[in-house]
Amino acid sequence: MTEETVRPDFDPRMLEALVCPETHGHLTYDAERQELISKAAHLAYPIRGGIPVMIADEARQVD
Repeated sequence: MTEETVRPDFDPRMLEALVCPETHGHLTYDAERQELISKAAHLAYPIRGGIPVMIADEARQVD
């Protein structure tokens, strides 16, 4: 396995320090989709290479 094929996983302990940049509210981790979900903002922030992308323009809308 080469270094390019190894995908670092998100450490769920980071949720203790992270909040939604829009609402400053709680986030939940969706391991299957590799996203952090803000139910209050109805946004899903992507996790790329194990790093959360906490930019509203990069997030997708969720119901």
